[in-house]
Amino acid sequence: MAAQQNPSQQPRGRRGFGQRGSSRQGSPGSMSKQKPCDLPLRLLVPTQFVGAIIGKEGATIRNITKQTQSKIDVHRKENAGAAEKSITILSTPEGTSAACKSILEIMHKEAQDIKFTEEIPLKILAHNNFVGRLIGKEGRNLKKIEQDTDTKITISPLQELTLYNPERTITVKGSVETCAKAEEEIMKKIRESYENDIASMNQSETETVHLFIPALSVGAIIGKQGQHIKQLSRFAGASIKIAPAEAPDAKVRMVIITGPPEAQFKAQGRIYGKIKEENFVSPKEEVKLEAHIRVPSFAAGRVIGKGGKTASTSAKPVNELQNLSSAEVVVPRDQTPDENDQVVVKITGHFYACQASGL
Repeated sequence: MAAQQNPSQQPRGRRGFGQRGSSRQGSPGSMSKQKPCDLPLRLLVPTQFVGAIIGKEGATIRNITKQTQSKIDVHRKENAGAAEKSITILSTPEGTSAACKSILEIMHKEAQDIKFTEEIPLKILAHNNFVGRLIGKEGRNLKKIEQDTDTKITISPLQELTLYNPERTITVKGSVETCAKAEEEIMKKIRESYENDIASMNQSETETVHLFIPALSVGAIIGKQGQHIKQLSRFAGASIKIAPAEAPDAKVRMVIITGPPEAQFKAQGRIYGKIKEENFVSPKEEVKLEAHIRVPSFAAGRVIGKGGKTASTSAKPVNELQNLSSAEVVVPRDQTPDENDQVVVKITGHFYACQASGL
């Protein structure tokens, strides 16, 4: 099974990512000849304006979608009770900016109609990996964008990041016109960083990791019509597939992730986060998954060491790995190497524990 699954098989969870019926999604219309950018624009909007953005029976969002040739997801049911909701826009850079400006205009008009007196800034969500390069050395890039667009821009602090939320909020204050111009410049910098990262990853060594997730969580990982797993694959720069169940009553399913180490890190981090978001573990419990990675058979012997320990300084013994990472590391001694002379190492633990163990 690739990145699709029958949506009816999706589990019930508390929170969604705008996929399992939680979004109003406009039809993409006829896409422009220019290829859409793989990196979507993610916005945060006040919850009270979501209805106006969607419009009666979805008419407004469909109109924006058609005019800007964009694919727009309004994550209406994500984070029930939250003061803000996220919107994802996927299109060409021009289409994305046009859609963003239309949404800003709708919010400002709605604010006048309901006599909303607070300022309505533009809020862009961006992965922390890109924010440093957006800011630039000594803040020069951000200051230039502020000066060129006549806006005031602030970025949420690093302290607000979590394992399950690697995005920072870029807040732009100004008029609709100036905020729209700032969005173009901000996303131009972020796309440059994204493209540079993808190019760098394409030059890196590719590896395959098998991650075992609760069978009930498969629908949430895949999303409605496969949209979540497709977005995750684009975001991480990795191939992500879900293998068929080994038995009808199987408790776990295998996710096959193929890509460079950086892509593996991003993909696995989001999967762990999604399982936590959807309450497939209790709120106070860490998500612990089992992952399998293949290593050369000669290296496995050195990792095991005598009695689980080794005097070699060039490899981490199992005991040391487990002590340092808090993950369970198993290297079966009786494995028959495959055709590439590799054997499987099994690692079980929470996300950072598994990463620290060498995945």
